[in-house]
Amino acid sequence: MELLSSLGDGFAVALTWQNLGLALLGCFLGTIMGALPGLGPSNGVAILIPLAFSLGLGATPALILLTSVYYGAMYGGRISSILLNIPGDEPAMMTCLDGYPMAQKGMAGEALAISGIASFVGSFLATWGLILLAPQLVKIALLFGPAEYFALFALAFMTLGGVSSTNQAKSAFAAALGLGLAMIGVDTQTGVPRFTFGEVHLYDGLDFLVAIVGLFALSEVFIFLEERHGAADAAGRKLTVGRLTPPAAMVKECTPTMLRSSFLGFLAGVLPGAGASLGSFISYSMEKRLVDRKGTFGKGDPRGVAAPEAGNNAAAGGALVPMLALGVPGSGTTAVLLAVLLSLNITPGPLLFANNPDVVWGLIAALFIANFMLLAMNIPMVGIFTRVLMVPPRILMPIVAMVSFVGIYGISGSTFDLLVMIGFGIMGWGLRKLDVPLVPIILGTLLGNAMENNLRRAITIDNGNWFTLIDSPLSIALWAFAILGFLLPIFVGRMVKMRMRQRGDAEGSVID
Repeated sequence: MELLSSLGDGFAVALTWQNLGLALLGCFLGTIMGALPGLGPSNGVAILIPLAFSLGLGATPALILLTSVYYGAMYGGRISSILLNIPGDEPAMMTCLDGYPMAQKGMAGEALAISGIASFVGSFLATWGLILLAPQLVKIALLFGPAEYFALFALAFMTLGGVSSTNQAKSAFAAALGLGLAMIGVDTQTGVPRFTFGEVHLYDGLDFLVAIVGLFALSEVFIFLEERHGAADAAGRKLTVGRLTPPAAMVKECTPTMLRSSFLGFLAGVLPGAGASLGSFISYSMEKRLVDRKGTFGKGDPRGVAAPEAGNNAAAGGALVPMLALGVPGSGTTAVLLAVLLSLNITPGPLLFANNPDVVWGLIAALFIANFMLLAMNIPMVGIFTRVLMVPPRILMPIVAMVSFVGIYGISGSTFDLLVMIGFGIMGWGLRKLDVPLVPIILGTLLGNAMENNLRRAITIDNGNWFTLIDSPLSIALWAFAILGFLLPIFVGRMVKMRMRQRGDAEGSVID
């Protein structure tokens, strides 16, 4: 009853005209961001952070806008997957396998509709999972001391490469780079400047919002300028959607698939570093084994569309659980949302539910509202979203760059920050060319200072004894999970990636 009462208070916060308007705007913009090949939810949220801050929004409205963008981008990723066989982001790869064959059969509208319903089911159930699981994690997290928090941060860094990663060395390098960037500025304990090179602007450290917008948004501009996705423009003019409402028999057939996939996806999202890619993959693989008795998966089976869409949207909701309850992001996009919370002087973690209940429960209520908005918006407005695929990059990318520059200057009023953002954009472009993940860099920049402070505090409390880091059963368990999370992708990740590629190759190239 206490949870329902808190949720009711959350709806009282979320059901204002401003917050409803922001949720609607976020859903619309997020769907467009998700539909555009290559952008995805992380980039979509990063691009719109400057908009949220330049509008002068408070904590709850800003989070409602950006999480609506997050959910909208997870919905939107299926549009280019089904219509063009080009996944909007990595979790949408599995949707290509049956979505594009359905489109080739003239069932594009039905595929889009069934994927929209599956996305709704996955997100809706994951939001209930967030309500039930996050407060329980908070009770455990209240047992944490400095040593346990240090181990928890280590767990986040060692698992964020993800089970779908093939190169843990690159993830480790990215995390180390992020931690190095976090060290820039004045040491909070000694007052000595570190790595500032005499530049007064760096005494306060790097602004992580500048780093995020540079690494994600500007690097995306550079990638588009280099690769020029002209194929999307050419193919977009031939798109035919067809019937927009799936038959009742199709929905009934896909319902058990949606429920099973939502459960699997939610579990994948809660695990730090696993994320929506793994949720999408295991949901599709499990359904293929369970129900594909006639060998129709990969040939345009609606269940092959419903499974990965329910899985990756449930994983998106699941990733919010460790972010809100522990202050540790479960995915790349939640790492960006964590930066937003920190920049609003709100510290995610065990005390968030006690200190800022209006923010947490208002956000959760807004997730329910956004889900229904997306379901109502996505099916009738598919025609508009498909036209977005015809926008040529030469028009789109300058808009992204303009929003980034105007937004960051509006936040800080510093031309130095604009130069830093350009530097991060160039660095992000280079790292993406080398296939180095960007999320661990952001995580290092965000959590580096907290990790250092907890390490120093733990060692100081125990008079310089380093064994205090493994002195409690909880910290030992966290270190064990961290080591397992780092080693598991080395053995399992290659197999997962290989099977994802094999599935894609079997049905034709996933990315043209």
